Amino acid sequence: MTDWQKSIHKLSDYKIKIPRTSFEGMRVPGVIYAGPEILSDLLTDEAPMQVVNVAMMPGIVDFSLAMPDIHYGYGFPIGGVAAMSESDGVISPGGVGFDINCGVRLIRSNISAADAREKADALAAQLFRDIPCGVGESGDIRLSGGDIEKTLRKGARWAVKKGYGWAEDLEFCEENGALEIDDTDPISRRARERGANQLGTLGAGNHFVEVQEVEEIFDERAARIMGLEKGTVTVMIHSGSRGLGHQICEDSIKLMRVAAQKYGIDLPDRQLSCAPVNSPEGRAYYNAMCGAANFAWANRHCLTHYARKSFERVFGAPAERLGMHLVYDVCHNIAKLEEHETQEGRRRRLCVHRKGATRAFPAGHPDIPDRYSAIGQPVLVPGDMGRASYVLLGTDLVMKETFGSICHGAGRLKSRSSAKANFNAADILAGLAGRGVTLQAKCKKSILEEAPEAYKNVTHVVDTCVNAGLATAVARLRPIVVIKG
Repeated sequence: MTDWQKSIHKLSDYKIKIPRTSFEGMRVPGVIYAGPEILSDLLTDEAPMQVVNVAMMPGIVDFSLAMPDIHYGYGFPIGGVAAMSESDGVISPGGVGFDINCGVRLIRSNISAADAREKADALAAQLFRDIPCGVGESGDIRLSGGDIEKTLRKGARWAVKKGYGWAEDLEFCEENGALEIDDTDPISRRARERGANQLGTLGAGNHFVEVQEVEEIFDERAARIMGLEKGTVTVMIHSGSRGLGHQICEDSIKLMRVAAQKYGIDLPDRQLSCAPVNSPEGRAYYNAMCGAANFAWANRHCLTHYARKSFERVFGAPAERLGMHLVYDVCHNIAKLEEHETQEGRRRRLCVHRKGATRAFPAGHPDIPDRYSAIGQPVLVPGDMGRASYVLLGTDLVMKETFGSICHGAGRLKSRSSAKANFNAADILAGLAGRGVTLQAKCKKSILEEAPEAYKNVTHVVDTCVNAGLATAVARLRPIVVIKG
């Protein structure tokens, strides 16, 4: 039994606590949302010790949190959430991740799932032709220096101005598709070069475009407001800031290691390197991160444009007539300045790190679109390519316990290297076919690394969030076509 296992207190069947007194240096308790199946998987994972390490960071407020899709990451666990005081806390690239604003969006349609299944092969082939995907893949969009600058500042608005995506989409993006950025100078020339030909590209790894069937509706009213109807098709797109965001993270980690020493910040893990939020180094990273986030929103807007064009070609009708409207777009690798009420009852401005975690603001929150004011912001939870994804809504409790944060997906159960060593591509393809899923992938490596069995069962993750009182379920989506890099 590991040290963290000896320390845990079970708060409920879906929530455990690592008290602040468990390890020297902890400033706040660690809290992990984990149902029975999730907790069983965690017993062989070092990610809970990362929750402990994050609890030792300066200025952390209330808790070091982890969602049920928790697994081991760089510095912070993936699925980790931590809010730092803006006045005396820190900001850390390890609390955001390398793929800044890796996020997911959902597009509804009035196409029947039956029609999509009849055209699954053609649809998969067309999407695969139209959407550049794979490691380092470049696209048809070539950005000049001026266009890169505009993308870094304006995000999805730049894409719409250039004819990618619809203006109405902006309302249904978190932050309307762009964070305010004061200064793009901290974004290196190398980062800009890496992004110059990657806008409108999917990437590899766990990124995907997925055509799905709305298989089950759990909340008729919320589904109706979102435009989701049982038996119709949705399109889910998962991608981020590509090489630009990765380079920004690499550049920032080097600077933060020096900054942590400069400010005398003692850390249990150098991967948590950080700087005070309001220091020159902290502000430089925040601005660079915002630029990458904006690039990612522009990227997903371009991918949406390509996906709509693919559907138009296969179904012979304009995307507007096919009802391909954006439901929502939410990011899950970000640090944002937000105002929250803390456990002591004060409203404070905090730097909320969500790494592999999704914003889940509930009904009535001022930062969500008017259409969703009565129900809350849609929460998109992709699963693996063989099982299902979910649409959820955050509850009022999510604001009190997790700074308006929730899970971002299924979460890995096996590492990529373990998946490649233990799975067989032919077996995976046969299994997907048996489930009625048509897959187009760039290479065998992607198939092995993204095997359904390499992930936790997303239903267990969702059940944990629902039973812990953080969310309510709206719909379950079943994959029909999957495109992987």
